[in-house]
Amino acid sequence: MSYTIASDIHTHTLYSRHAYSTIAENIAAARAAGLEVLGSADHFSCMTYPGHDLRNYQFFLNQHAWPRTWDGVTLLRGAEADIVGLSGELFGQDVAANVTIVGNAYRDDRTLYDRVTEGLDYVVASVHNSAFTRDASLAQTTAMYVGALEQRKVLVLGHTGRSGVPFDMDEVLLRAKELGKLIELNDHSLEVDARGRFHGACSAIAERCAELGVQVSVSSDAHLAMYIGRYPHIEQMLEEIHFPEELIANRSRVALLDAMAAAGVCDMHELNNEEA
Repeated sequence: MSYTIASDIHTHTLYSRHAYSTIAENIAAARAAGLEVLGSADHFSCMTYPGHDLRNYQFFLNQHAWPRTWDGVTLLRGAEADIVGLSGELFGQDVAANVTIVGNAYRDDRTLYDRVTEGLDYVVASVHNSAFTRDASLAQTTAMYVGALEQRKVLVLGHTGRSGVPFDMDEVLLRAKELGKLIELNDHSLEVDARGRFHGACSAIAERCAELGVQVSVSSDAHLAMYIGRYPHIEQMLEEIHFPEELIANRSRVALLDAMAAAGVCDMHELNNEEA
């Protein structure tokens, strides 16, 4: 079957430092690909800057400058935050950020994570450096993913098939279903899988999502504009396992924004109303 996937909510700009396009170039690519929604989710991680100064992350703080509709494409503001602890802690949650980007003291005490994500629509939570899980039990790594899912701003659990971290699939997927959160099917994971290490894991996760009725997000994880809205490897996998299209939350603009609201991440129904 042919799948309609009208949104791409895991994409990167130059800010991620190992990506190569601007937000304007990504918008142009999204429009050319016929997308209704582009979600920009740059890395919020030690991959971007070794220091934890808030000034390093001001790229996220000013995204209210981005128009909600740009060249006919709805633009969502996100971040891909690293999971860094076995309780599902995310990057920046253990760092105080009490000084503004111009050097003034904030009147309240908040973490770097809180400051950075406050104005964002959603977070993709992913494991990139799995060293902290090396001696962990299956119960602990399962609790890690569940803990990340339970964080309010987290909408998507990112590329679990590529992380190399084992977990109890049913426990994590069923918790995602209870919360209305999304499991990512990441095309980039299969694109870079020259040794065939990720295909089996990704396919098993997708099949179990179909069996349990868990919603997924199909993403490009594009690090270059030309790949936005392209999911050839994931689409082939979905066709092979006869994945039900109604479980793809980003199959349409309305379905995606409804899923975000149902998950309690961000209610953007006014954008649906604008479209109507």
